[in-house]
This record gives sequence, structure tokens and C-alpha cells, in this order.
Amino acid sequence: MQANSHSTTIAAEALNRATTGQTLTNYPAIFQGFLALGVAEADIRPRENVLTYHAWRALGRQVRKGEHGVRVVTFIPATRKNRETGEEIATGKRPWNSTVFHISQTDPIEGGAQ
Repeated sequence: MQANSHSTTIAAEALNRATTGQTLTNYPAIFQGFLALGVAEADIRPRENVLTYHAWRALGRQVRKGEHGVRVVTFIPATRKNRETGEEIATGKRPWNSTVFHISQTDPIEGGAQ
């Protein structure tokens, strides 16, 4: 049961990051990558229908096996632990490679959120 709760938390955090991020630096790579995969330019809407695997899971969709997404660089919060108090201290952000998928590469999860 705890693993399911952990997966739900990861998916929810991924969805939040994917839909609220402010940087536009990945847009050229996203458009170029999905155009190369045959997706029409008018159908490519980052943060709406182009999301990470975990963000799609949070929306009740599953990326189909064998699908290839587009690699992007995102920035995630970086922390360190205070040795004296054990408290996590925010130290900024660090780059993280991720893969995004177009909605056409996903299917609804039976019984999932819509």
C-alpha cells in the first residue's frame, strides 16, 4: 500500500512541475522532436498535451510500451541536510534530464482519473 501512495505522490509532483514550470528553453527541442516523430506542429502544446511519464500517470494515462519521447533538461530543487539539526536546507536548483511524451503516445488507464 505504501508503494502505491509513494507512486501517487511522485506522479502528483511531476504533474505540478510539468504544468507550472516557467522556462521556455525546452520548447524548440520539444517542437523539433515531435515534428520528427510525425506530430503536427498545431498539435504540440507543451504543458498541455506534452508531459512526462509520471505527469501522464497523474492524469490517468499510460505511455504505451515502446514509445519514444523527447529528451529535455529541467531544473529540480536541490537540498542538503544540516548536520546539526538534520533539517533539509534548500540550496537552489540543479539540472535533470527528463523525457516528455505527446498525448498521442498514451492511452487512458482503465479506472484512472480523466
